[in-house]
Amino acid sequence: MGQRMFVAVVPSEQVREDLADFLDARPGMRWTPPNLWHITLAFFAAVPEHRIDELVERLATKASKRHTFTTAVAGAGAFPHPAKASVLWLGLDGGTADVEHLAAAARAAGGRVGAPPDGARFRPHLTLARLRPPIEATRWLRVLDTYRSPTWEVADIELVASYLGEGPGGRPRYDTVARLPLGQPARHPSEV
Repeated sequence: MGQRMFVAVVPSEQVREDLADFLDARPGMRWTPPNLWHITLAFFAAVPEHRIDELVERLATKASKRHTFTTAVAGAGAFPHPAKASVLWLGLDGGTADVEHLAAAARAAGGRVGAPPDGARFRPHLTLARLRPPIEATRWLRVLDTYRSPTWEVADIELVASYLGEGPGGRPRYDTVARLPLGQPARHPSEV
């Protein structure tokens, strides 16, 4: 069958603490725990076990060719739409083009090792809540849209194994398989 995996950007500890404080002051929702927060670049339903090392190598090569960048978590949204939301999320403010390049590279690496990514259109987001049943979420989106995290430098991406239902409260359990550094920080031409 293969290993369920994803490639992600994980917010800094400072950002996770800041967002957790913001959400703690807003009860009434079963928020995703901070240790599960990430921005998925590529999801692979089944990576062949014998190709995981090759996937790590390909991702490391792709990551090394990208520069570090800064971003922040901001801008609320809902999937599939606010009137019948099954997911509440925050987007990114800054670095969107960088994240899109990383996502394309991660998806290409997965395809090369026999783990084609899901076909969903890429939209960088951090999932805050999964709603069963779906709700009308306009009020929540107004509240969440007031949040903007501190900025942080994205210096690596992570390849993560996902185990559905094995975490506390039936949530998924995530194990980082590899942390892959991005190339050196971008330099202004006058600094070279």
